[in-house]
Amino acid sequence: MSRFFIALLPPQDIQDYANQVKQYFADRYASSGALKSPPHITLQPPFEWADANLSLLEASLKEFTSGQQPVGIILRGFSAFVPRVIYINVVRSQELLNLQADLMAYTESNLGIVDKVSKTRPFAPHITVAFRDLTKQNFKAAWPEFEKRQLDFEFTADKLTLLLHDGRRWNVKSEFAFADDGLILSQF
Repeated sequence: MSRFFIALLPPQDIQDYANQVKQYFADRYASSGALKSPPHITLQPPFEWADANLSLLEASLKEFTSGQQPVGIILRGFSAFVPRVIYINVVRSQELLNLQADLMAYTESNLGIVDKVSKTRPFAPHITVAFRDLTKQNFKAAWPEFEKRQLDFEFTADKLTLLLHDGRRWNVKSEFAFADDGLILSQF
């Protein structure tokens, strides 16, 4: 069994920016947990999956993404899950909310993957830069610094990313492109 999660990853320039902020939190506020994964927007929280069935998981995600359209993403400012987590705010759009809900429903009905916590609270898209290892005291010191900091990025998410935990950190395992023209190309 391995641990996976499914996410949207921003383009490399935005990842580089987010990684600089993560490193700042590690250096200045002793919060390095966010450095254990590439910057991302989680759509399907971590789940266990049998290694022997990896091809089924990947084939299913490929099938799901073949029917999806790219989604415009807006990142604006910083926000927090008080008193421990600081993140880059992802503006909630109907397209993003639909994508996440559709993915959760698809993985539950086709793969039996259920995240009970996600069923009890609304989807809050975000890119974590300071993780739960941020102490309450350091949160109180850091939050005023980031609360009003300006940040504006826009990008088009055109693929899902499956991430795999190697025991220390999360790494990209595979990517699944969305249909970009509404046509589903047949496979030969």
